[in-house]
Amino acid sequence: MMKLSRSVRGAALAASIVLTVSAAAPAAFAAEVNSGGKAGQGTQQGQGNQQGQGNGKPGQGQPGNGKPDKPGKPDKPDKPGKPDKPGKPGKSDSEKLRDKVTLKGLLGHLDAFQAAADANNGNRAAGTPGYEASARYVESQLRKAGYQPFRQAFTYEQFVLNSDALEQVSPNPAAYTAGTDYLTMSYSGSGDVTAAVTAVDINLTGTRANSSGCEAADFAGFTPGNIALLQRGTCAFGDKVANAAAAGASGAIIFNQGNEVPGDDRTGLINGTLGSELSAIPAVGTTFALGETLAGTPGLTLRLSVDSAIKATETFNVIADTPKGDPTRQVVVGAHLDSVAEGPGINDNGSGSAAILETAIQLGKTGKFKLENQVRFAFWGAEEDGLVGSTHYVSQLDETGLQNTLANLNFDMVGSPNFVRFVYDGDGDAFGTAGPTGSAAIEEVFESYFASVGLASAPTEFSGRSDYQAFINNGIPAGGLFTGAEGIKTAEEAAIFGGTAGTAYDPCYHSVCDTRSNISNKAMDEMSDAAAHAVLTFAQTEADLRGGAGAARTAPAQPDYLGHEALR
Repeated sequence: MMKLSRSVRGAALAASIVLTVSAAAPAAFAAEVNSGGKAGQGTQQGQGNQQGQGNGKPGQGQPGNGKPDKPGKPDKPDKPGKPDKPGKPGKSDSEKLRDKVTLKGLLGHLDAFQAAADANNGNRAAGTPGYEASARYVESQLRKAGYQPFRQAFTYEQFVLNSDALEQVSPNPAAYTAGTDYLTMSYSGSGDVTAAVTAVDINLTGTRANSSGCEAADFAGFTPGNIALLQRGTCAFGDKVANAAAAGASGAIIFNQGNEVPGDDRTGLINGTLGSELSAIPAVGTTFALGETLAGTPGLTLRLSVDSAIKATETFNVIADTPKGDPTRQVVVGAHLDSVAEGPGINDNGSGSAAILETAIQLGKTGKFKLENQVRFAFWGAEEDGLVGSTHYVSQLDETGLQNTLANLNFDMVGSPNFVRFVYDGDGDAFGTAGPTGSAAIEEVFESYFASVGLASAPTEFSGRSDYQAFINNGIPAGGLFTGAEGIKTAEEAAIFGGTAGTAYDPCYHSVCDTRSNISNKAMDEMSDAAAHAVLTFAQTEADLRGGAGAARTAPAQPDYLGHEALR
């Protein structure tokens, strides 16, 4: 069961946050979301080539020479009240921005994404006309708000599955169903084989701990030409399949481990990937129950068929920078714009795209908010194919670009119909996987915000399932929000957040039914307010989240997922 005791918040706190971070943060962090601009020094604005603009290579530009700092405007005094009536307090910048980020505006963006899918084969997948239409809409909205968006193009090797089949030939002829009984692993090689099945170092008892297929020694006595039956556990799926191929296996079936791991399904159907290159043999994943049955079937012969290929696909990220703020202290606010090919992807991830788009629009339209740091709004491409766009973006940053990136805020699925208000576990105290220095501060801003408006929140793990991963791999503080995907809501979560226990957070995850009707307006409204608050908080802070000049960048352990697909 997911750990909730630490960060389920319900008590109301003061709306303006003055936050002191735990020892994991570099220094005391004052996040001041003020009501009229801090009195004192203003922001130095460069007049030269801003970071990455004009050449499509973020992070390689140099800031220009700015004008001398100007003093900021003092806070406006409270309005005088009438006799016997107190004056009205001035609103904070956070409140002003949140007032402008309306549900009506958010739903308008979701309608536009739905229309883009409807006009283009029902999806908005990377490299398709539906993605192009979505990008053009985002760009037009940004331009109207005063931004100069640009595209960062890239080409990647996309895995294409043409057909697959899994059948029991003997002793009991039967055809298994793709998507129910098995799934072909991404980057599985092609092949059509009919052969006996050999279980390799599996464990069906106790905790079911195993290292099935992780070492060459596991295949001692293996009959070349047979299909290897492997169990999830210890090492990456790609390693298991490569070792099976080296031992002469004609194909591989990996079944789920069958143990208990909080926040992960270790009994159901495996949705896995083998990496980024086609394997030498065909490989599929299946459930623990089917794997256990296959292992216990004497004289088993299966047919395993996969027809797959790699296709070079061209697509792009859409990026826009605030004209205000220091480009050497850049806050990258990201959400992936692409959907899966199976549907329009309105929750995944039209919802996150809409949240950051509306925040960008309202931040740009007024021009009144004082920004210490430049905000870069990034709409990532090809996330659904393995976090490709965000990974490409970070890979193009030179050392200066990495140092100039203050933080990454990630918003992926913030409108799930059976939602939980999940906040990424920056300090690692809920799941044991902390983000880089400064991530704890990001987590605390979100948690404190929700508490200040009387809403509960809960931690979610940095598991590698979204676009924060490339940033934390390079030591950049990260955090963000999530309302749940295919995971099942627990009774404890339903008691705290409402909704239905025993049902997926998003029953239409990666399906044709992920349409406008698959959105919780309540979740969209609440999560987008939290997003707007955090964006402005980090745009206005003067703190160095990463520990100052010369601080070492830390990287997390190898993640368990690459996007929505399991690596191990």
